[in-house]
Amino acid sequence: MGPEIVSIVVLMVMFVIATTMPVNMGALGLVAAVAVGSGMLGLSIEEVILGVPDGDEIAGGFPGDLFLLLVGLTYLFALATANGTVDLLVHGAMRLVGGGLAFAPFVFFAISFGLSALGALFAVAIVAPLALPFARRYGVNLLLMGMMVVHGALGGAFSPITVYGAFVNSTMERVGLPSDPVVLFVTPLVVNVVIAVVIYLLLGGRSLIGRWVDPAESAPGADEGGAGGSGAAASGAAATGTAVAVDTRVRIERGVTLAGIVLMAVGAAAFGWDVGVVALAVAIVLRLINPGRPDVVGKVSWSTVLLICGVITYVGVLTAAGTIDFVSSGITAIGAPLLAALLLCYLGGVLSAFALSVAILGVAIPLAVPFLQQGAVPAVAMVAALAVAATVVDVSPFSTNGALILANAPADVDRDAFYRQMMVYAGVVVAVGPLLAWALLVLPGSL
Repeated sequence: MGPEIVSIVVLMVMFVIATTMPVNMGALGLVAAVAVGSGMLGLSIEEVILGVPDGDEIAGGFPGDLFLLLVGLTYLFALATANGTVDLLVHGAMRLVGGGLAFAPFVFFAISFGLSALGALFAVAIVAPLALPFARRYGVNLLLMGMMVVHGALGGAFSPITVYGAFVNSTMERVGLPSDPVVLFVTPLVVNVVIAVVIYLLLGGRSLIGRWVDPAESAPGADEGGAGGSGAAASGAAATGTAVAVDTRVRIERGVTLAGIVLMAVGAAAFGWDVGVVALAVAIVLRLINPGRPDVVGKVSWSTVLLICGVITYVGVLTAAGTIDFVSSGITAIGAPLLAALLLCYLGGVLSAFALSVAILGVAIPLAVPFLQQGAVPAVAMVAALAVAATVVDVSPFSTNGALILANAPADVDRDAFYRQMMVYAGVVVAVGPLLAWALLVLPGSL
């Protein structure tokens, strides 16, 4: 077998192992990159990791820019969670319900969207522990609330300063495709808003109209998340002064966190600043402001960093082996560009239901490059369709976001029944989502 076939077989084996065994696909990708690169292509380990010279540029290699982006963003938001900034934002948004229970699902959708759009890689992990108990307490359909949280996060996943958005935009630039960050951000947002409205109407949202709760019951307590101890334990002027000092430091820390996130967003959008570097700089400032707070480096999403960087490194080997051109030639040979585009959307959607979407996109976009370069299908629309198809299926309980919803279901809920509900919903989304993305984005521009 030639290197193209071998590299595809290895990729399939990687997917099978990663979805059936507790093995990080990024680790598999790094090992496979070295094995295929050296065994089939005669590349050295340095060429596999550092890239292969291609004229004036370096092709493939370990994605150091994405590594910096992932570490910076997840480190900053781990600190924001630890110092209570995220909790403050979430509880503040909860007050916006204003007693009208009918608005609650959309409030949590907005919270999840906002955190995701600002760069919180696992917004669902932050919001779900608050949203699902809230739903259980006030009789809101758990499936409705859980899916609103997921679709909110997916709606903000492709903003220019997020891991997903920066990854897809940089990938398009790297492979020579036209990139439109605004279209990539707005398209998934609109699709997920539409889905949110539909499931709100179908999963009991209308029954919430006219129902009211006391907003004070869902408001946070007086604890500011960093004073460290109850008021009853503090006695005397010295203790009071210490509590005030700690409280002031926490307020300053939260203020700097919010200012840093805004600075990161504005700097990236208006001045082209590197998001990873700015995020790390803000994180360093936060550590200097409150050095006594336990560090959260261990909470950086290292498994995601390994997954993405490992898969991208293997994609570099796929390119060097000629696999990208080989697969694209097969797709082009179908002779029907629209059908080929639909197949690519379903390929991304089905695989993403069982794996991390960004890893699937890391493979799907390069595979589609030669096909897109022919011009039969608009490149920006096709990549946006792939982004929607590969992420909208994250409602599956086998994907990260779906698993987080299932894991955060209240203890008194029948998890088996809830799991079955999620499976039915995920089946519908997997069947309809890629088709919807193709019909809305690719089809109109190709007629």
